[in-house]
Amino acid sequence: MSDPVVVCDLDGVVWRGELAVGGSADAIATLRAAGIHVAFLTNNSSNPVGHVVERLAACGVAAEPADVLTSAQAAASLLAEGLPAGARVLACAGAGVREALAAAGYVVVEDGAAEAVVVGWHREFDFERLDRAAQAVRGGARFVATNTDPTYPDARRVLPGAGAIVAAVATAAGRAPEVAGKPHRATAELVRARVGATGVLVGDRPSTDGAMAAVLGWPFGLVLSGIGGHDPAEPIPDPAPRFVGADLRALAPALVEHARAAAAGPGTSSAPR
Repeated sequence: MSDPVVVCDLDGVVWRGELAVGGSADAIATLRAAGIHVAFLTNNSSNPVGHVVERLAACGVAAEPADVLTSAQAAASLLAEGLPAGARVLACAGAGVREALAAAGYVVVEDGAAEAVVVGWHREFDFERLDRAAQAVRGGARFVATNTDPTYPDARRVLPGAGAIVAAVATAAGRAPEVAGKPHRATAELVRARVGATGVLVGDRPSTDGAMAAVLGWPFGLVLSGIGGHDPAEPIPDPAPRFVGADLRALAPALVEHARAAAAGPGTSSAPR
């Protein structure tokens, strides 16, 4: 039997903006000490995987690149279903998207003719980037969004998310995108391929993390340290998720209990909480 798996969101779970969420590193250490494989799944496509690994290390969490799954990777895999390597792809997005596209064999451009456009969260978005992306989409390029999260949890406030940028491009281009990130199929396939068919998904946003858990058929653990505890547009669902806690540290004991009960076999799994 394979090790039990917990897949954690990053923004709002392990950190908020530049600040680590208190106790998150200790919680991950507790899970690993119990024999649980911890992986990380983020809709934030802005950073290369190596940067994410470095940020985790700075928070006291050791991780391998294979432990990090991103919406940028999901976007590249979604494109690969119909777009051959060598195609020109316009990246209206951050370095994480450019890395994933290059790894998939695409020629990454920021202007001019393109066979596809990928839009993701990045702080450099402006009118010129909007114009270039919209023109390419209006010219017939395939249009992929890394995700459509409307907001993003910073250390002190809620910021506009990738969905706000995607909406601007979609409005200007007059066309809706294909969406790769949580809770869509491309990310579900990425999770299953990388960590297996069963696990628990932990996140701070019911509308994406909770929906992703439902698509996977996994229990959902909601932490209130991110969007779920700070944005009135993301209330705790009714009925509540299987696990709910103030943060990952509060959730860890229940996740360990669940993993042990699941390993013990049918009829012994932990009760909903």
